Amino acid sequence: MNKLSFSLFFILISTQTFAQRPQEGSRSQLKKINLSGTVIDQETQEALEYATVSLSNEQFPNRVQGGITNEKGKFNLEIFPGKYNITIEYIGFNNVNLINKVIRVNENLGIIAMEIATESLNEVELVAERTEVEIRLDKRIYNVGKDLTVRGGSVADVLDNVPSVSVDVEGNVALRGNDNVRILINGKPSGLTGISGPQGLRSLPAESIEKVEVVTSPSARYDAEGTAGILNIILKKQGLNGFNARLIANGGLPKSYGGSANMNWRTNKINIFTTTSLGNNTTLGNSRNFNEYFNGDNPSTFLNEKRQSERIRKRFFTNLGIEYFFNDKTSLVISSFFRNSDNSSRNANEIRELDSRENIINFSERIEQEEEDDVSIQYSANFFKDFKTEGHKLTATLQYETSKEDERADINGQTSIPELSNLSFEKTTSFEDQSRLLAQTDYILPIDENTQFELGYRGSFSSQETDFSLDYIIGGLPIRDTNLSNTLLYKEYVNAAYTQFGNKIDNFSYLLGLRMENSNITIDQKTTKNKTIKKYTNWFPTVNLSYKFNEKQSIILGVSRRIRRPRSWFINPFPSRSSITNIFQGNPDLDPTFSNAYDLGYLKRWDKLTFNGSIYYQKATQVFTFITEDTGQKAIISGDPNDPTNPIVEVPILRRTPVNLSENIRHGAEFTVSFFPSRKLRFNGNFNLFRSEIIGSYDGLVLDASNLSWFARLNATIKLPGGINWQTRMYYKGPNENAQTVSQGVFSLNGALNKNLFKNKATLSLRASDILNSSKRRSETLTPTFFSDSEFQWRQPSYVLTFTYRINERETDRRKNRRQNYDSGEGGEGFDF
Repeated sequence: MNKLSFSLFFILISTQTFAQRPQEGSRSQLKKINLSGTVIDQETQEALEYATVSLSNEQFPNRVQGGITNEKGKFNLEIFPGKYNITIEYIGFNNVNLINKVIRVNENLGIIAMEIATESLNEVELVAERTEVEIRLDKRIYNVGKDLTVRGGSVADVLDNVPSVSVDVEGNVALRGNDNVRILINGKPSGLTGISGPQGLRSLPAESIEKVEVVTSPSARYDAEGTAGILNIILKKQGLNGFNARLIANGGLPKSYGGSANMNWRTNKINIFTTTSLGNNTTLGNSRNFNEYFNGDNPSTFLNEKRQSERIRKRFFTNLGIEYFFNDKTSLVISSFFRNSDNSSRNANEIRELDSRENIINFSERIEQEEEDDVSIQYSANFFKDFKTEGHKLTATLQYETSKEDERADINGQTSIPELSNLSFEKTTSFEDQSRLLAQTDYILPIDENTQFELGYRGSFSSQETDFSLDYIIGGLPIRDTNLSNTLLYKEYVNAAYTQFGNKIDNFSYLLGLRMENSNITIDQKTTKNKTIKKYTNWFPTVNLSYKFNEKQSIILGVSRRIRRPRSWFINPFPSRSSITNIFQGNPDLDPTFSNAYDLGYLKRWDKLTFNGSIYYQKATQVFTFITEDTGQKAIISGDPNDPTNPIVEVPILRRTPVNLSENIRHGAEFTVSFFPSRKLRFNGNFNLFRSEIIGSYDGLVLDASNLSWFARLNATIKLPGGINWQTRMYYKGPNENAQTVSQGVFSLNGALNKNLFKNKATLSLRASDILNSSKRRSETLTPTFFSDSEFQWRQPSYVLTFTYRINERETDRRKNRRQNYDSGEGGEGFDF
């Protein structure tokens, strides 16, 4: 773009010069003639808008004439007759040169086909808006581009298409199969991932993302939280002066509709930006459990439970920010956002008791109606200061956020036991409030052009209070269950400081860092008066090494130590109530997990092929592991105490809960291949193979297990006639197992079509998710007291139609924006090799 801008400026100045000097030579008396033509992409045959056409004359070498092509690739110039050297330029393409071209009358040069420039392939790939990888010393950056399969979707949909990342059927995000991944937005924790965790990301439209940084071996500048690594989501920020906007509307099946508006107004001194989105989505899901309870010498008892769920998510999100430029090196950004989710769900459980021959003995139904209000508000101030020396910078952040999540549920059960009919109606309430204050500063000092020193501080102070109550409705009056009702207060205060030193010696680079984190954790169960305080100070060294063989081949090595603190719902002791026979319950006594990780990566580029692979090893201690156990309590599912022929039947209540085991060893390999045989056909594949070994026991039960698993993803994009783009994405997660549970593989197929309209100012897209209705989690659990066969589907197939309209944002503008957007990542660009 610098070349293009310079050419346009030079042409303008030259034109003014000619206009002011008509007396120079007899040539000024000649009548001008027209020179025209059309510039296209040689491979795709598409018109190239804003291609530069320059004409120079050997007799007057300082005079340059020319112009640019319109949206149809056409140009029409008025020139004097003569002999010219003509140059046609377009970023990412080889120049077309016509030497000593004699033009004496009106002339049309016809079709001028430009060929893609191999040496500019990386930039051209960005122009084409397809996912491409950039390798830094401590991270990989995936430029999201125009991914068709996420149009009208959310940030969660984007993450599901990033290499190394997977999103399971419940919406949980994992990196290389490890779900303990730290998710940041613009380098910092966000209220969007507050109480709801990754589910809050569904409020942010996919079109708002610029790129995703995958940090599998974080340097010391990054938070030590997240044993799998870090996903840093960088949002788009416009860099053009004036007003521009992007308006999006979408609708689909099951019932869903929504829209968003991204607007930006910028002058030399201020930049005002805002994003607003709203939506109403219905998600249909289902699950089933078939349990066999071993009753010693007595015949087994069987239970068949099926659940149908309908979740309605009404969401609203808006943010507003202003950036003030004190000068070209100093700026202040003040911003805030508000997110509100009005959610409701209906879960219908059908429970069938079976005899030893699996004949139905009794049928009961349990219906849960739940209402949930989820509100998050965040305020932040970010200061940026660049000093005179290149790379010398200071950044500071102050951020405050509050989140509130209120859940109310009515559970209505039908039973054949008259004495229990008054107990068949329950009310549960859960009120959660969370607040967090973040203070952070980073200072980068370049010692010379190849050496850099960095230090910083971060303080994160969060508290969360959960008030849970369960009432049985007897005779129309609520009776509180004091055994299950409780108030939990969780506080997490973390002060951290880091320093790191980097140096580049020829093609070899290294970055050495050390981070200290002091944690103060309070777990206070107010109702039961159980209070736990945990304080610990930990050191986290990091080593990042890189060697660049040439511009297309490099190797990197990362070594880091990480921590995993329990999430709030991991320690929440309040049991779920959707099912009376299968519950989930947190463990307030969980300790943090620590891990040491090693990552060796390799990158190789060819003209049409890019290979990026790595092998990794990680050893973690005090690992969180979910176990399923018999609570020792019974649930009455059938029978009549007044009828000797219909005795009461009780079944054990099974509980799924997290516990600390001794250690977990993970090692694996992954690779990503991008192949582009032509600009009309593109392939991108990612494969990850890993082995996980769990060593430990709980409550006398040995839970040692070894599991080999893998997942693969393949994307194919084809340019069809008529300007239609077609993209297909296939994903498969291989089977896995632990000491108790064996899970089957999961396959999903997504597809999308899109077409630009109104001279590329608008785009119409259609996407289909889980076309084959195969994205289901199937597993079998075996313990000494029971066997369980289960299946779970978070959402059924969906279809979304999206319309996007751009105001004052042309194709060239979007390319320019990519180069002008600043990296809001943690610690900025840092030491870039």
